[in-house]
Amino acid sequence: MRKRYFAVALLALQLMGCSKFEEINTNPETPAQVRSSMIATRVILSIADQPGQKDFMRPYFLTKAITWGEMADQNYQFNALGTQTMSLIGLNDVQYMVDYAGTEKLKNAYQGLMHFARAYRFYELTMALGDIPYHDALVGESEQVYFPKYDTQKEVFLGILNELEQADEFFAAGDKFDGDPMFAGDLTKWRKLANSFELNVLLQLSKKVDDVDLKVKERFNAIFTGKPIFQSSADNFQLIRSDNSGQTYPFYKVGNNNLIYPIVSDEIIDRLKASKDRRLFYYAKPSPVKIAAGLSATNYDAYVGISPSLTYGDLSTVRSTNDYSKLGDRYTELPTGEPTQQYSYAHMCFVIAEAATRGWISESDVNWYKKGIEAAMSFVVENTTNTEAFHQGMPMDETYIANAVNEYGTKFPTTLEGKIEAIITQKFLASFLQGRITPYYDYRRTGYPKWKINPASSLNVDAPEKIPTRWMYPAIEFAKNSENVSEAIKRQYDGVDDPNQLMWILK
Repeated sequence: MRKRYFAVALLALQLMGCSKFEEINTNPETPAQVRSSMIATRVILSIADQPGQKDFMRPYFLTKAITWGEMADQNYQFNALGTQTMSLIGLNDVQYMVDYAGTEKLKNAYQGLMHFARAYRFYELTMALGDIPYHDALVGESEQVYFPKYDTQKEVFLGILNELEQADEFFAAGDKFDGDPMFAGDLTKWRKLANSFELNVLLQLSKKVDDVDLKVKERFNAIFTGKPIFQSSADNFQLIRSDNSGQTYPFYKVGNNNLIYPIVSDEIIDRLKASKDRRLFYYAKPSPVKIAAGLSATNYDAYVGISPSLTYGDLSTVRSTNDYSKLGDRYTELPTGEPTQQYSYAHMCFVIAEAATRGWISESDVNWYKKGIEAAMSFVVENTTNTEAFHQGMPMDETYIANAVNEYGTKFPTTLEGKIEAIITQKFLASFLQGRITPYYDYRRTGYPKWKINPASSLNVDAPEKIPTRWMYPAIEFAKNSENVSEAIKRQYDGVDDPNQLMWILK
């Protein structure tokens, strides 16, 4: 009997100890189960956030907006692209975001986000490389496909367009969802983003406008006339910065050891000076040498851009003179800086202007061109403290913007090529430290803006007179998935993984 009582007491003690152990070893601040909202936050930030300091600036070396004065890591500035990783960041577990949703409408909302995120990431990857795994991608766990085949770029773009259309449909059938640092779960804004971004994707297919499967013009017109798209900069896909740790502007001065290196490129400054465009006074500071010589900071001639095409030796000589324009203080002195855009209303306006010029839609191209310029100028004003330090005493008020936009409109060219050059150039000027490498994609598709190329400084060894048209496949693909990547290179590039080859969308 004593043994029985002892055994019961021991069992009770063990159960109490186990219960106490679990209580002690449970962190009340750590969720016991992953929630859809947690995955959504990570997915959105993986797309929308941008790195800090030099990593933030690197894309703008490639787009010729910034001349970088440091010798190290200037491949983009000197036209060497190298290889591209094939990471699909944030997509590995997006399906769980849908699976963990509590209601059917929430499942729809998260499924819309899943399709948008997939479309965005696959777009980035195919734009960089050409053919990529699409149908076989991300199914290693579910379908045990460990060596994915490469889809043709046409198949990838068909998939991207389909997923963007699915995103719109699921968002339309969903409920406001949690975990959204961008639009606070507002599904109307997500629908606008999915559709507006699809317009951009379709424009990148301008050389394939007659493809009967893609139906580029038909899709573009259907979205423009029948679906919600961006209506103002309030719809921008952008992160609004704050002075909280980890949320400041990516090139804010605190802890930033790279402040001495960026120089505003002459590709930006010369174009703004030629049009007497006051964005110059927000983007850049005057040359100290010109100020010392008696020019005012309000004088356009006080601003000196430096060409990113200079050899490093020539660039070093110019830097030693101190006769150049550094970044405006709005980018370094304010922890909030300006919102960092991935895709904006201004960008969309220029997309629509180009589509109108090409005859895809029955709209006035010059009107959309003017809307894009106005939106770009207003964005700068609305996100800049109205003090002399941030605009050199040359602010852009409503009257200035209206007059400047009308002036650009009256000078809008009459020829097809002239119009496209004007539209792409204005999109480039609006993309100063925004949108990452988008202007590069426009350049390789259209040849605009007409950036200067210097064979003497070029690291594009096989074609120093050209800017490369693509990145090369990463070495790990040749080590782990050799048969499939080799077949894709043979199919596209005659077996040579070369940065100057033309991918399908550019032919």
